[in-house]
Amino acid sequence: MKMHFCIPVSQQRPDALGGRYVLYSVYLDGFLFCKVRYSQLHRWNEQLRRVFGNCLPPFPPKYYLSMTASMADERRDQLEQYLQNVTMDPNMLRSDVFVDFLKLVQLDTFSITTEKASLDIFLPDGRSIKVEILTSDTAERVLEVVSHKIGLCQELLGYFGLFLIRSYKEGKLSVIKKLADFELPYVSLRSSEVENFKVGLRKWYLDPSLDSRLMDCRAAVDLIYMQAIQDIEKEWAKPTEVQRQKLEALQKEGNQTKFLELSQEVWHYGYVQLDPCTCDYPEPGCGTVLSVGNNEVSCCITLPDNQTQDVIFQMNRVKCWQVTFLGTLLDTDGPQQTLNRNLELRFQYSEESHWQWFVIYTKQAFLLSSCLKKMISEKMVKLAAENPEMQIEVPEQGKSKKHHSQQSQQKDYSSFLPRKSKIKTAEVDCGLGTIKEEGL
Repeated sequence: MKMHFCIPVSQQRPDALGGRYVLYSVYLDGFLFCKVRYSQLHRWNEQLRRVFGNCLPPFPPKYYLSMTASMADERRDQLEQYLQNVTMDPNMLRSDVFVDFLKLVQLDTFSITTEKASLDIFLPDGRSIKVEILTSDTAERVLEVVSHKIGLCQELLGYFGLFLIRSYKEGKLSVIKKLADFELPYVSLRSSEVENFKVGLRKWYLDPSLDSRLMDCRAAVDLIYMQAIQDIEKEWAKPTEVQRQKLEALQKEGNQTKFLELSQEVWHYGYVQLDPCTCDYPEPGCGTVLSVGNNEVSCCITLPDNQTQDVIFQMNRVKCWQVTFLGTLLDTDGPQQTLNRNLELRFQYSEESHWQWFVIYTKQAFLLSSCLKKMISEKMVKLAAENPEMQIEVPEQGKSKKHHSQQSQQKDYSSFLPRKSKIKTAEVDCGLGTIKEEGL
C-alpha cells in the first residue's frame, strides 16, 4: 500500500549562477519530511533504476526550456505520484540506495550533521530509556537498539513501533504518528514545531488476539502489560466496574498473564483512540471520539441535544477512504512543519445495500488512515493463514508474503493522498495485491 507522501507546495530559489531552481517541500503523514530539488530526485531515480531496473514507476521528464506555471504544477503532481508509487515495493523500501538517499535529504533539510547523540525513548508506563545513537539512525535501527537494551526478542520487532507522541500537563497524551522505518527519529523530534513531543515505544497491531504471539517473551509481555494499564488509566480501554475490580486485583498480585487475558474482554482493549474531533453524522458538526481496532471504527458521537450515540463501522463494509487537506496552500517562502490543521478523512461505507460517505474532521487524519491500512493488512494475513490456496501479497512493514491462489474474493479499498485542488486515489485490490492509479 502507498505511503502518505505529498508535495503541497514548492518554492523558487536563486542558484549560484544567477538562475533559479524549484525546491519541493515533501510531507510524510502530514509532517514536513524534506525539501529536495528535481535534480536530486532525478539522480536518485537513476540509482534506483540501476538496481531495480524497469520495475520503477515512471519519473517525470526533464525540461530543457523554461517551464510554464501549468507545467510546474504538473511536474509537482508527477513527483508526488512517483514518491507514492516507489514506496509500494517492500524490497525497494529496504534497499540501501533507497534508505541512504532519504537519510541524507532529511539531515540536509534540517541542517543536522551525523554525530553521536542520546535519545530518550518513552515506555507506556511513562518511564524513559536513554539510548546512544547516531543522528542519522533510522527508526528501524533505533528500534533494534532499544529492543537489545530491554531484551525484546528480535523476531517480535514487527509487532512494535516508534511513535511521535504529544504529552500534556494534565496527563493526557496524543499519539500523533508512527515513524516510518526510514525516518530519522532524532531529526523528526528536533524538527517538530510542536512542543512536548517525544518518541514513544508502543505495540503496532490492532488485532488484540495477536497478544498471544508475544507471551513467550518476557520483555514483550512487560510492554503490552504496561500499555494495557495505560490505556485503562487514560480511558481508551473501558472495563466494566466488575472487570476493573478484577484487573486491579490482578495488578496488585503482579499477575501479568491473567491481567492480559482478562483485558481481551474489555471494550476497546488494544484500540487506538484519537483526540476529540467532529463528524458529519447524523448531521454536520457533531462531536465524536474515535477508537480504532479489532477490524472496526467505533465512534462515540455527541448529538445536538448533548445525548451520545455509539456507532460502529466494520472494516469489511468499508470500500475506500480519502484524506484531504482543506486549508490554504502553505506560505511559499517558508512552509509550515505540519499539515495537521484543516484535515478531513472520509470513507465510503455500505449500509443497507447503499454506499454512503462518512466524514471525520481531525488533525490525526493521517494516523487514522494508517490504522485503517494496518487493519486491512492484518486481515489479509489472517485470510492467507486460513486459506492456504489463496494468493495474497501482504505489503506490511517492509516484508512481502505471497500465497498461491486459485480463487479468492476481491474487495477494493482506497487510500487517498490529495491536495484540495486535485484528488488522486490509489485503489488496492486486497484479494490479489494489485494496485492501479486513477484520477478523480
